[in-house]
Amino acid sequence: MNYNPGLKSRSDVHLARKIWHFFGVIFIVVCYHNFSRPMALQVLTVISAFFIFGDIYRQKSANFNRLILFMAKFLMRENEKEGITGMTYMLIGVLVIVAIFPPSVVILSLLFLAVADPIASYFGIRYGKDKIVGHKTLQGSMAAFFACTIVAAGYFLMHNMMTERILIVSLLGGAIGAIAEVIPVGNLDDNLVLPIVSSCLLWIVYFFFGGF
Repeated sequence: MNYNPGLKSRSDVHLARKIWHFFGVIFIVVCYHNFSRPMALQVLTVISAFFIFGDIYRQKSANFNRLILFMAKFLMRENEKEGITGMTYMLIGVLVIVAIFPPSVVILSLLFLAVADPIASYFGIRYGKDKIVGHKTLQGSMAAFFACTIVAAGYFLMHNMMTERILIVSLLGGAIGAIAEVIPVGNLDDNLVLPIVSSCLLWIVYFFFGGF
């Protein structure tokens, strides 16, 4: 396919994509908070199916792919040009955790998804010097850890959860956000791995520290 819309690569800061990611996930959090669980599952299933179909059809139709690349060129990466987009992977990951985990785990995991990936990516690209896993850097992971620790502390305090153990559970939350952002699971996309891994680990923290 010869069309070149000038897409960004992983090594670019790509602020437009990070802003879109953050507000997109926050929008999902707001909707999930106001929907019933069955309604949330139905909506996410329909939206996920729509994006999956679109990504599959893009690979079969050059004209349709050019149209999507033109419309979303400020958000997409070069590696998504003829493949599955990060948005599709993210929606699938969100659908999985909504189907399996309780709301308090889902919402905090979504908040981690909103902040961990864009913050780790930004600091990793701008200041990252020490590679730890693939293209992930120590500096990016530390940024994700601090951001998720603050988010976890704010969430627990706001909902009066585990406040007598706020320091340890907040630090564990920060570690979970950083681990979920950096851990490789085969060749799966970060946007799919992060919400599922963080939800699994958060569930363990909730179980042992009285979060339920």
